[in-house]
Amino acid sequence: MRTESAERVSWSGRYFEDFSVGEVYRHPLGRTVTATDNVWQALLTQNTMPVHFDAHYAAQTEFGRRLVDSTFTLALVTGQSVTDVSQHVMANLGWDKVRLPNPVFEGDTIYSQSEVLSVRESRSRPNVGIVTVRTVGFNQRGEIVIVFERTMMIYRRGQGPDVTAVRPVWDERAQRALQP
Repeated sequence: MRTESAERVSWSGRYFEDFSVGEVYRHPLGRTVTATDNVWQALLTQNTMPVHFDAHYAAQTEFGRRLVDSTFTLALVTGQSVTDVSQHVMANLGWDKVRLPNPVFEGDTIYSQSEVLSVRESRSRPNVGIVTVRTVGFNQRGEIVIVFERTMMIYRRGQGPDVTAVRPVWDERAQRALQP
């Protein structure tokens, strides 16, 4: 094992300068939604609609089973997009045109991708730019379950926090840990 500091971080996300209108980023991680995710989201947010946590109630609806809380779907798909579109966000400015064309059920696996809709300079902050993306979430069958636009202030390269500047320190104790 090498003990000197690595000079490259494998992926640290896009800065404002890295975005171009029309680019589409397929986000790398899918996520299977569990019953625990669904029930906890509803209970943590005090969502009292029983279709999310009462199987008996949900069985009597046209869906015949519990629906996943739509705010969980929004949070999940937003989170999936972070590595590609907002790893260097200074601030989220808004989610617009949120649409839920198909339901999400417990056991569905959700994937997502984002398309860059607009990129512009910030008029008030020279250290950031404004980026708007359209993000689409879809299930294991390719059915679109959520579409939304999100506008963010994204740091320019070299203008935001830099956690990649931290390097491991190979002091005496760390060196000894490598000994057989």
